[in-house]
Amino acid sequence: MLDWNADGAALHAPATLRNRGPILAVLARILPTRGLVLEIASGSGEHAVHFARALPHLDVQPSDPDAEALASIAAHRRTSGLSNLRAPLRLDASAPDWAVEAADAILAINMIHIAPWSAAEGLMTGAGRLLPPGAPLFLYGPFLEADRDAAASNLAFDADLRARNSAWGLRDRDAVTALAARHGLALDERVEMPANNLSLVFRKRAADGAGGATP
Repeated sequence: MLDWNADGAALHAPATLRNRGPILAVLARILPTRGLVLEIASGSGEHAVHFARALPHLDVQPSDPDAEALASIAAHRRTSGLSNLRAPLRLDASAPDWAVEAADAILAINMIHIAPWSAAEGLMTGAGRLLPPGAPLFLYGPFLEADRDAAASNLAFDADLRARNSAWGLRDRDAVTALAARHGLALDERVEMPANNLSLVFRKRAADGAGGATP
């Protein structure tokens, strides 16, 4: 949930304060030493600010399809004064064309379960098109896994999402992995995170199909 700040532009997502540290710990390990990091569905923009401040060797490009989110990202960017945090782009992951031609890493945090499956399809299509071989696509959020019992809190969250929108809901990890594979992305790491969330790190395969570990 996002809350308006008093200035009417900057939004605040309470969950960001809880998860940004554990997420950053993974990103600091898997992101490249330089280049452009594209964040899809940046929401309030607070993650983008936190990552740009902690990783000054990288350029962070936030994006979102929502006008209020874009205004919030811009407000947080102005306050931060960070030179490596770019102005937000309007970008719909499900669209066939993105306003970015290349990226050295792509992030999608708490996105694919609060969006129709077409957004996940668009995300994988875009990542497969933009990323060079070996580059990471990082997903964070709750997932359903066939080989593990789902936490009661995740099942309740899934039911709530589907009640709000029948196209939403927690995604099956194997289905996401299979979708990624169709776009040249292999699951390289599965990292357990606090509050029954996961970080999934996919990497773009080389043209010959080499690279990438099995889950």
